[in-house]
Amino acid sequence: MNNDCFAVGNRLMSLGEAFSLIAEQVEPVTATETVPLRRCLGRVLAEDVLSPIAQPSFRNAAMDGFAVHHEDLGTGEPIRLPVIGRIAAGHPLAASLPQGGAVEIFTGAPLPEGFDTVAMVEDCRVEEREGRSWVVLPPGLKPGNFVRPVGEDFRKGAIVLTAGRRLRPQDVAMAAAVGKTSLLVRQPLKVGVISTGDEVVEPGNPLAEGQIYGSNRYGQMALLDAMGFAVTDLGHLPDDLSATLTAFAEAARSQHAIVTSGGVSVGGEDHVKAAVEKLGRLHLWRLALKPGKPVALGQIGDAAFIGLPGYPVSAMVTLMVAGRAALLRLAGATAEPALPEPAIVPAGFTARQNHKRRQFLRGSLQRVDGRQVAVPFPTQQSSVLSSLVQTAGLIDLHPDVPEVAMGDLVPFYPYESLMR
Repeated sequence: MNNDCFAVGNRLMSLGEAFSLIAEQVEPVTATETVPLRRCLGRVLAEDVLSPIAQPSFRNAAMDGFAVHHEDLGTGEPIRLPVIGRIAAGHPLAASLPQGGAVEIFTGAPLPEGFDTVAMVEDCRVEEREGRSWVVLPPGLKPGNFVRPVGEDFRKGAIVLTAGRRLRPQDVAMAAAVGKTSLLVRQPLKVGVISTGDEVVEPGNPLAEGQIYGSNRYGQMALLDAMGFAVTDLGHLPDDLSATLTAFAEAARSQHAIVTSGGVSVGGEDHVKAAVEKLGRLHLWRLALKPGKPVALGQIGDAAFIGLPGYPVSAMVTLMVAGRAALLRLAGATAEPALPEPAIVPAGFTARQNHKRRQFLRGSLQRVDGRQVAVPFPTQQSSVLSSLVQTAGLIDLHPDVPEVAMGDLVPFYPYESLMR
């Protein structure tokens, strides 16, 4: 990995610029391994998959019916042809068949030489005459009707899966379709999560005055689990520089990335910033992002460091939007977009922005006056965790759109799309 992959200077930058810098400067850090198909779901593909075959590799019927030579059909009227054969899937005929007859054929079965059109069985009528079967075929069939040509799905030598993508069920199916039994994938990115602060208490313990239960670490670990990373709970640290130094140094030896929240400001008890700077390098990215303006990114040994804001909503949104892009890149998912494709829906609200930060409102899709619209949660305070719990996704307000009117189209990112 680039030892200074997050060095960009201390300036306010757009989210788009941050994504570009991540793509340019952050390199994959995980090793590769060959894994059986059954264990490939969610893994990052490490090399392109080329097909050694065409799919289909032979012309076949797309429907149950009767195969014919198109020139035997004539024009404008139903035509009766003798049934001269029967072909089931997986059982090609060994001998050629003459023109002038119809072959009963089933879905997936190979077409005999010269037969180029299939009439669907529901459109045909079979008759028994003169001791043999005849079929009456409908008029108007076009050449190639219900015939799958060679290579309709993919050609021999085609790249069917590209390196850097996280494998979905349909991707695993594609690998099997080209005959693969295993794939070269990247090992899961190891991410350690640490919380800090004397005011933070582990759930299950009594609260003293001035203390709060720590939710950030648990939320971040769950989110990183959902993204498919190998997550390690590295526990909670007190506001103590020596303990923070020891924990960070140990984490850097076992993890690809370390994620924390809070503790990177200039306060007297904010030891995270000092510890990272002593052990490695720290760069404070001032993102034009709301919530989540300050994001600390750096390096401790060979491990990347991501310091999220302290407020629970800011920490989660920043991890979903900016941290996710950096971690996916470290994991080798170079074919993944920085943000998933949003749904574009009408706004069920009005808004005016007087700042230059890209704002992500917590909101949901609701049906109003017969149409589905995006509606933000009543409060957008970064400390209100219920605004994440009671909503379905993020409404994206760009700074170059200073005003949103009722009915204007806005991007909406369901949480599920940002949590994978």
